Amino acid sequence: MPRYALKVEYDGKPYHGWQRQRDVPSVQKTIEIAISKIAPENPEIQGAGRTDAGVHATGQVAHVDLNKSWESFRLSEAINHHLKPAPISVTKCSLVDSDFHARFSAKERLYKFRLLSRRSPAIVDAGWVWQIQHSLNIDLMRNGAKYLIGKHDFTTFRSSICQAQSPIKSLNEISIQEHDLKCGKEFEFTIRARSFLHNQVRSFIGTLERVGAGAWEPERVNEALLAKDRSCCGPVCPPHGLYLAKVSYDNDIFS
Repeated sequence: MPRYALKVEYDGKPYHGWQRQRDVPSVQKTIEIAISKIAPENPEIQGAGRTDAGVHATGQVAHVDLNKSWESFRLSEAINHHLKPAPISVTKCSLVDSDFHARFSAKERLYKFRLLSRRSPAIVDAGWVWQIQHSLNIDLMRNGAKYLIGKHDFTTFRSSICQAQSPIKSLNEISIQEHDLKCGKEFEFTIRARSFLHNQVRSFIGTLERVGAGAWEPERVNEALLAKDRSCCGPVCPPHGLYLAKVSYDNDIFS
């Protein structure tokens, strides 16, 4: 039974997250329905990351086992044909070893977050960025972010309904870039780790926004981290500026 890896891009706005759920639309279920049109065995797919409701992806990875062998390009074309008009696309497809697992074989996940600072309402980017109307100080945010790098107990920055067995995670990177626009500025956050807790990234961004706005001193991020108390976290930002951008493995599975 051949196993295929799929690189998936999607608009998260219409979905209640990646994971299949009863009575609500999900990205996983939508792809499975499309695959069932060409695979009567109705295979299930497994994803590398369980993105929350409203979160987008440009580099999600999933795998699927099929009874029939396919040429990779033709498989992606067939799935994309049956995905229409859903805002989901298989951008790459590759035959992989039977022991490959999209989730458990992953070595690192990279998220991007887009934060737009401008007074006038976003139109083209509405639903693709988190928009605020006040200015932000990037140096303050970078100073606050440095406390989060490394291995920590991230209890403060995990959802109260997080199902992870341990709050201890290692954060490899959280960096921030500032881009000047004709109207305002965009701040791009890059966050890398092997795995994340539920709402961890959005808790980081919401907290750092408070630092950039001057409501928090950068050192308060460290105090919140050391408190290991969810009530010490800043506000959790909305999901629509967040993208699962890349999942890394020991080998380039799509080469």
